[in-house]
Amino acid sequence: MENETPKGERIAKVMARAGLASRREAERMIAAGRVTVNGKLIDSPALNVTPADNIVVDGKDVGEPEAPRLWLYHKPIGLVTTERDEKGRDTVFASLPKELPRVVSVGRLDINSEGLLLLTNDGGIKRKLELPSTGWLRRYRVRVNGRPSDKMLEPLRKGVTSEGERFQPMDVSLDRQQGANAWLTVALREGKNREIRRALDEVGLKVNRLIRVSYGPFQLGELKAGEVEEIKPRVLRDQLGLGKGISQKPKPKPKRRRK
Repeated sequence: MENETPKGERIAKVMARAGLASRREAERMIAAGRVTVNGKLIDSPALNVTPADNIVVDGKDVGEPEAPRLWLYHKPIGLVTTERDEKGRDTVFASLPKELPRVVSVGRLDINSEGLLLLTNDGGIKRKLELPSTGWLRRYRVRVNGRPSDKMLEPLRKGVTSEGERFQPMDVSLDRQQGANAWLTVALREGKNREIRRALDEVGLKVNRLIRVSYGPFQLGELKAGEVEEIKPRVLRDQLGLGKGISQKPKPKPKRRRK
């Protein structure tokens, strides 16, 4: 039938799952004439392939897709969460242990924020964890300049608007006053750009330190700045409900890297 949906998956997606590149990078590789399928050079990513197809990139066979994996990473201050930075700043991905395969981040932390950043080799896991419908709680330890009162924090619990953008209600508690600064615990279920900093600014509080300590069930724990730790496959299956495609035997953990 003419309208029958082609079998398989888009070739750029298959290349990305094999750990070769992101989908966009894979599309550029195809356009540059670096990819053949079943011995034929292709120049368009508008092609579905199946496991029976032989894909070759730069003269090398594309292997089986890697099993989905997830890592905890303690992002230090001063790194941007991008592959490349137009301003030449240090990036998270350039600072990771060399033993890691190609990974992408689940969401971002801005350059002045630190703490838990989830990394994965699987685009499906990334999308699943970032979906608003997932609604996983992200918890932060936040230091602000000033002496916040419970009354001052109350608007945050109802939801505030910053520059015309509405933020959902946050769980906010005052932990302790420390001289001119105070420590808060803030929890939210969405991740808009610089949301906590902007929301606290709306109630007159300036953030001078922000540490993400958890993302859903995944905890920063005792992980030191710059260190990476892989989530065990069993935990990953249980938490994400991924019953298939995850290896029963965890691969060797990359060595932890200290800053």
